[in-house]
Amino acid sequence: MTTAAQPSPAAGTTPSLHLAAGTAAAGPYVLEVTPESAGWGHSSLRVLELAPGATHSLDTGPDEVVVVPLSGGLVVECDGNTITLAGRRDVFAGPTDFAYLPRDATAELRSDTGGRFALCGARAGRRLPVRHVPAAGVPVELRGAGRCSRQVNNFATAGVFEADAVIACEVITPGGNWSSYPPHKHDETSEVETELEEIYYFEVAPGPQGQPGLAYHRVYGTADRPIDVLAEVRDRDVVLVPHGWHGPSIAAPDHDLYYLNVMAGPGPERAWRIVDDPAHAWVRETWAAEDVDPRLPLHSPAATRSHGASRP
Repeated sequence: MTTAAQPSPAAGTTPSLHLAAGTAAAGPYVLEVTPESAGWGHSSLRVLELAPGATHSLDTGPDEVVVVPLSGGLVVECDGNTITLAGRRDVFAGPTDFAYLPRDATAELRSDTGGRFALCGARAGRRLPVRHVPAAGVPVELRGAGRCSRQVNNFATAGVFEADAVIACEVITPGGNWSSYPPHKHDETSEVETELEEIYYFEVAPGPQGQPGLAYHRVYGTADRPIDVLAEVRDRDVVLVPHGWHGPSIAAPDHDLYYLNVMAGPGPERAWRIVDDPAHAWVRETWAAEDVDPRLPLHSPAATRSHGASRP
C-alpha cells in the first residue's frame, strides 16, 4: 500500500502515487501535480482556491488548460476574451460549464464569490483558441449497471471536445458502488489501446450527519511493468496512474464518490482506448440483465446509458 508524500521527487527517486489532501500543495495551489513532480511527461492538475474577490494570474506555458469549477464561479480573461463561468454548488450538483485556455497564454482568473477550481492540463503541440462550453453542452452518460453503476460527465473527452492532447472527465459513483471496473489499462500504443498517463482526483461526500467518508482505489501492473497501489482515499486525495491496470474505485456505503480524471500521452492520436484485465472482463456481460442504479443521475433525468466496452 502506498503512503502519502510530497509529489516532488528527489533526483533518482520514484514519486509517491497516492497524494493525501494537502501534501501536494505548492505556491498558490492547494494541489499541484506537474509532469516533473509526477515523473512523467504530459498530464498535469492544479486546484486553485480563491477567496471572494480574489484574482489569480495563470501562465499556461507549454500546456493547454481546461478550467473546471469544483465549487463556485469565476471570470476568466484570456487572449481578449472574457468568459463568465457560472460554476456549481459542488461536484455532486451536476456538470459545470468550463473554459479552455491554449498553451503560451496568460489568463486572469477572478471569483467574486470565491470557490475552488481545477486546472486540467497537458503538454500541447498546437495552439487552439480560447473557448467556453456551457453546462448544458456537457454529455452525461450512465455506465455499467447494478452495483457497478456510475455517472460520467464527458466534458473534455476525445470525440466530444476538441483539444490537442488533454482528455478529462468526471465520474460520480453512488455510495456502495464500484467504478473504474473492470480493471483496465491504457499504457501501450496499439489498435485497441492508447498510451495515457492518468490523474485521479477524489472528493468524498460526507455522511448524513456530516461524517467524513472514504473510498478505495487499486492500481496494479503486469509482470513486465510492476506497480502496486491499494489506496484508502479521503476527500481531495489524488492517485497517479503512470501505467498498469487500474480499478476498481470503491465508494463506501452512504458516501457518494467523485473523481476527476485527467489524461494525456505521447502518441500523435488523441484517443481513449483501453483493454480490460482478462480476469475481470466477464463482469460486463452481467450488466445487460441489470438495471442502472436508480439513484443515477444524481442531478437530472437527462442522461444516456452505455455499457461501453471501452469505458471505465
